[in-house]
Amino acid sequence: MKKHLVVTVIFNLFVAASFAQIPQPKPAFWEDVQVIKKYDSMFAPPAHPVLFIGSSSIRKWDDAQWTFAEYNALNRGIGGAVTNDIIYYLNDIVFKYQPKQIAIYVGENDLMDKVSTADSVYNRTMKLYQAIRLKMPDVSILYIGMKPSPSREKIMPQEIEFNSRIKTFLATEKNAVFIDVYPLMLDNGKLRPELYLSDKLHMTKLGYAIWESAIKPYLIK
Repeated sequence: MKKHLVVTVIFNLFVAASFAQIPQPKPAFWEDVQVIKKYDSMFAPPAHPVLFIGSSSIRKWDDAQWTFAEYNALNRGIGGAVTNDIIYYLNDIVFKYQPKQIAIYVGENDLMDKVSTADSVYNRTMKLYQAIRLKMPDVSILYIGMKPSPSREKIMPQEIEFNSRIKTFLATEKNAVFIDVYPLMLDNGKLRPELYLSDKLHMTKLGYAIWESAIKPYLIK
């Protein structure tokens, strides 16, 4: 009996040791966040910035930090991210900077998984909002509504529904503003191809100029 027990213990230890040697998969966008950390170690980020976070529409806003330099802007977007990714990395891309204001654009990618709905993305957005409020109850939040993208016309009805819900919610909140870029990027209800790159998803400078005009009145110096 004792011999059997010893063999079992040794076997379990062997299995545990073997498993420990197997590289564990990294969470999505782990490498991107390590690059951000490395950059921060080389170039100190501004103190208490206006922080831009979210998916590729933020990440590809290459000149945002210069466009909004007078507001001490900092861009920490992650290309391809969905709402749960931003929640996961809040300690790495939000809280450590102690921002005075946070501008958020995320959720459009969520709707492309063929499972998510306006309702489920809204619920994730509530988790994101509440997670930020738990650590930073008074920080100013600018939530940029989903934009209409020519390559994603099929999700436009869901985007409109989502925008309506988040707009209604934020109207009841303190220190929170909904930035409705959706109608600004249409011409009599029709998409404007000149606002987008050849992928019909990411924006040209004309598209970002619309965002700049919509966001700037709400930024804190």
